[in-house]
Amino acid sequence: MAKYNLSEKVKTLKVLYEDNHVIVIEKEENILCQKDITEDLDVLTIVKAYLKEKYDKPGNVYLGLVHRLDRRVGGVLVLAKTSKAASRLSEDFRLDKITKTYLALVLGKVIDKEKRLINNLEKVNKEAIESELGKESILDFKVIKYLNKYNKDLTLVEVNLITGRYNQIRKQFALYNHPILNDYKYSNQETNRLQLGLWCYKIGFFHPVSKEYIEIINKPNKGIWSE
Repeated sequence: MAKYNLSEKVKTLKVLYEDNHVIVIEKEENILCQKDITEDLDVLTIVKAYLKEKYDKPGNVYLGLVHRLDRRVGGVLVLAKTSKAASRLSEDFRLDKITKTYLALVLGKVIDKEKRLINNLEKVNKEAIESELGKESILDFKVIKYLNKYNKDLTLVEVNLITGRYNQIRKQFALYNHPILNDYKYSNQETNRLQLGLWCYKIGFFHPVSKEYIEIINKPNKGIWSE
């Protein structure tokens, strides 16, 4: 059974950009992108219901999921309203032509003000592992500021994702010995705070039809992200 009320989620859906071909939303944390065996409410269901209601559409509504954010990650999510847009955007994401920038709260004081992380990562049993058989995974980061919250030294970093691998940012920062705040999957953190310190705050892409460059920015401001 879904943990959330669909009608309420449609009412509170934050739309960042929309035209005839593309819709960009703020994905809430702890919401699935696509339905899985849990049957919990997911982004596709919410946005389809929003479009059906807004445009009074009969029957099924087309909506293409062209990229994903982990369930616990919030932020900018791009969806396609036509099959043509879905095909073109999916290809651009596959070829890493899309600019994806994240904010991350990581444990400890990161000494490197700017750095590129490179690891070979492979997905095994729903987990990213470092492996000789893995694909090259690259990200650049720069330190924004140091904080002390929840009795922890933390560093807020801006992450430019060069490649798009499964759990890439989470795994690479764990390997870098600065795991993301509240990331129980890749570090042994004893805390009951469920909000993951990772947020997709900026995506830049070329419109699949007009070819215009579009950049969407959406900074977090709740929970661990509040000052």
